[in-house]
Amino acid sequence: MFSNLIQNARERVAKRRRYNQLVDEIMGLSPRDLADINGNRTDMLRHAYRQVYGR
Repeated sequence: MFSNLIQNARERVAKRRRYNQLVDEIMGLSPRDLADINGNRTDMLRHAYRQVYGR
């Protein structure tokens, strides 16, 4: 039981770390970069959340 709690906590930390990395990358894109790839920052952030958390 205790090992399950530890494992779940590790998984949550790993997901949060991955999400933060993706957010940093997206926020680091300049408006010019976004225009070049025809991207929308809001949509990219939403997709990153779904990719990491599956919701």
